[in-house]
Amino acid sequence: MNVSYLREFILSEAEGLQFIKKVFMLIIVLVMIYIAVLTFILGCFPPEWEERPTLNAFGEEIYTRKQRKSFTILTLFGVINKPVLEIFGDIKKQLNRDLAVARLDLSPEEFMVVQEVTIGVLLVVLQPIVKSDMVIFYICVSLAGGYMLPRIWLNGKIRAVKNVIVKELPDAIDLLALCVNAGLDFMLALRWVVEKSPPSLMMTELNNLLQEINIGKTRRDAIRDLAFRYQLPDLSTFSRTLIQADKMGTSVTEALNILSEDMRLSRFRRGEQMALKAPMKMLIPLLLFIFPVVGILVAGPILLDFIENNPFKAM
Repeated sequence: MNVSYLREFILSEAEGLQFIKKVFMLIIVLVMIYIAVLTFILGCFPPEWEERPTLNAFGEEIYTRKQRKSFTILTLFGVINKPVLEIFGDIKKQLNRDLAVARLDLSPEEFMVVQEVTIGVLLVVLQPIVKSDMVIFYICVSLAGGYMLPRIWLNGKIRAVKNVIVKELPDAIDLLALCVNAGLDFMLALRWVVEKSPPSLMMTELNNLLQEINIGKTRRDAIRDLAFRYQLPDLSTFSRTLIQADKMGTSVTEALNILSEDMRLSRFRRGEQMALKAPMKMLIPLLLFIFPVVGILVAGPILLDFIENNPFKAM
């Protein structure tokens, strides 16, 4: 009696393990199908990730060297990188401009210290998982990652600042056009807009433009430097229009009115473009969260029934 009961128990355990194995294989098949479909769709329609502009990404207050007590260590170790950057002058100029656009109070030497620290952190973190025959690959990955990660972070800051500039430029042009239409010349209109407008990134740049003109730089050079610093199409159009009006002696009022209308139209088209991209962006969470659940609910019972009542088993 006990022997037959033990035999039935062993057979039931074996059937349970076989059923668990079948369910596990079913889950693996569904996951592989899902990955294949997702990869195919992403290959046909590559998504474009977009980052929304926000003032909180960089803050509005810029600290001076005396206020930056937390960056004294970077300043100390940045002296080591100074001879290296003196050799590569173009790289230093590019880094200096990128850091200024990103609103980061760092020198190029200090940014190189951040990259070197990142390389050291990656060397320490990746060391336990590296085998003896992968030392060269491990060093190359650490060097590339340490160089690229701070650069990616810096590029993200630059994109955020440029997005804010593009967003606020039409409003600033509207205010300038309104002041010029009221009878003020361009410089007085610029001063009035800077003084009366709430603090923002575009107002900060216009204030810098006003200060550069006040200390002796010509209006053309100051406006041209503003466009060159950010290298944005809208800002370049604004700069080119004002410089052309100044050269030709045409009315700034008419130029600002036309430019304001063009900027508004361009902003409306960008909004339409973002709205048209929304269905494609909704496809990603749809594939990641809804499609697997629907696939399991629909195909799961069918595959389980096919495994239990396989018609090819008798053959």
